[in-house]
Amino acid sequence: MYSKSEPFGRSRLRVAFGLAGALALCACATPPPPTASLQEARHAIATAEQAEAGRYASDDLSNARVKIASADAAVSDKKMITAQRLAEESTADAELATAKTADVKANAVNNEMTRSTGTLIEEMQRSSGVPQ
Repeated sequence: MYSKSEPFGRSRLRVAFGLAGALALCACATPPPPTASLQEARHAIATAEQAEAGRYASDDLSNARVKIASADAAVSDKKMITAQRLAEESTADAELATAKTADVKANAVNNEMTRSTGTLIEEMQRSSGVPQ
């Protein structure tokens, strides 16, 4: 590790600087792209589109689309932490759009069933001769 012509302390100092330099290079390395988060966001958007969120929760679906596009741009700019955050926000917006769509559809079904039940009750009262 050290030669006879070089003092022992200087050799250690070189090794320490070498290790510090290697650690600094590792710390500066760009994290990998958030591939899983980007795929999850795209899947959530596709699910929202299939649920007709564009019709019932278009603002939330639009926000999800804008954020996934921004996440893709952040990946291109090597801003992986920003890309990760935007992908996660896109997923949340798409899932919110899907949930709002499901809520609107469920309420529509409930309202239709309430009307149908009311109609059936009226028909039963009419056919049994009970005054309304």
